[in-house]
Amino acid sequence: MAKTVIFDLDGTLADTGADLIAAANACFRGLGQGDQLDPARDKGTAFRGGRAMLRLGFERLGREGAHLDEGIEAQYPLLLDSYGENIDTHTVLYDGAAAAISELREAGYGVGICTNKPEALAETLLARMGCRDWFGALVGADTLAQRKPDPAPFHEAVRRAGGGDGAEGAVLVGDTDTDRQTARAAGVPCILVTFGPEGDRVSALGPEALLGDYRDLPVTVAKLIG
Repeated sequence: MAKTVIFDLDGTLADTGADLIAAANACFRGLGQGDQLDPARDKGTAFRGGRAMLRLGFERLGREGAHLDEGIEAQYPLLLDSYGENIDTHTVLYDGAAAAISELREAGYGVGICTNKPEALAETLLARMGCRDWFGALVGADTLAQRKPDPAPFHEAVRRAGGGDGAEGAVLVGDTDTDRQTARAAGVPCILVTFGPEGDRVSALGPEALLGDYRDLPVTVAKLIG
């Protein structure tokens, strides 16, 4: 069994915010309302998912209650379609991620992804970016019946990446409170990146380690799980 490093995707491995917001804005343009979200100001909302972006946009248009919920559910499939068609227009891996993952693999760690992005979209994105084969596991929001912060997807990612069935020898790298809660529920250490949408604010979540540069990841992992 390999020691394993499991990554969140959006906001941790890749800066996907601009493409996510573009998909939401496509929905609002289709409704004749124009762009409602700003790629810089609303990036944090983008990393909370499609429904969160739609909710913010509709709230800015004054929708509330059942009318708001109906709008979100009607537009959500259209958002996914738009995003899938343009999933890698602006998205890039964070600086140093590729080299860090290569170094981890060469050192014998299993690496995988546990994301709340739908599995098919995550597969498409990684394939288009040419990095799907770096990862021994990809568990998405709909791979299992549960999703993060439930620990089941994380444990499944560890298993598929070559780790054991328990928590020993695994670590989760993420960028949000959802990742912190997942790691806590799974009984594993958590590394939170400070270059994601929350920045240094993630330090308040009390992770076992903070990561400001991917060049430091292999050493940080070794300190936490050996």
